[in-house]
Amino acid sequence: MLLEGQLPWPSCRVMDCGGKRSATPLWPAATVSIHRLVPPSESAVVASLCRRSPKSPVRPLTPHPLLVAANSALAGVTLQRSTKRMSDAQKFRIGVLGSGKGSNFVAIADAIRAGQVPAEVAIVLSDVENAGILERARERNIPARFIAPGKFRTKLEDEAEAAFVAALRETKVDLVVLAGFMRIIKSGLMNAFPNRIINIHPSLLPSFPGLEAWKQALDHGVKFTGCTVHFVDAGVDSGPIIGQQTVPVLDDDTPETLHQRIHTAEHELYPKCVAAIARGEVEVRGRRVVGKLR
Repeated sequence: MLLEGQLPWPSCRVMDCGGKRSATPLWPAATVSIHRLVPPSESAVVASLCRRSPKSPVRPLTPHPLLVAANSALAGVTLQRSTKRMSDAQKFRIGVLGSGKGSNFVAIADAIRAGQVPAEVAIVLSDVENAGILERARERNIPARFIAPGKFRTKLEDEAEAAFVAALRETKVDLVVLAGFMRIIKSGLMNAFPNRIINIHPSLLPSFPGLEAWKQALDHGVKFTGCTVHFVDAGVDSGPIIGQQTVPVLDDDTPETLHQRIHTAEHELYPKCVAAIARGEVEVRGRRVVGKLR
């Protein structure tokens, strides 16, 4: 209702303060706000409702039918505007590209569900028709599509690349996340999403770029390796580094045991980096990415 509760005084006047009406008692000295917007033309109606004789007993005021109708109309307008604002405020949207089981995708999706990443997965795309990542996405009711890569083994044909770009644009993604995508990213995709493609690599870059980085680390005899999340550029695992996590190399490690522990670190690091980007907490300055991961 327009008049919220009772006005516990026998007479009052109405004042206009920047579009908000307040009913002020002529006696005693107290003021109560009318919390709905009232057009200036209705001020006289409000005043007439509040005007009483000093000798009249105090009793609840009955809102005028005009005020009830006006208040209902105004409430409807306010609700519509509020709903529109909520629908327009969309979440940060990510598109995921993968070729394998999708364990990093699962880590990100689970972190989103847990409220740790302020984003949503808009689509999952794969160049492998029976890739596990597609099944993991469908289990979570996330749109998932296979796009035929073409005849090349390590890169997408131009038509396939255009199809990937179209699918990502159709779903209005803000960030492209590579999760085990075993294709070279060419200029078409990078130009479509400049500085908005990220990847995770199983080493502490710039050490051991390329394939089977955990084997490279083990063969080289390093005491620590790890994983790196970086922006994608035209080079091989050479983009600006967003975050890194170390993994010790044990004396009795095999390629399999070391790779498994690196995977565990990846599942911790990747969601943190996606969350930082979604919150706008990192900034690229030349070769450096400035900001903190939570």
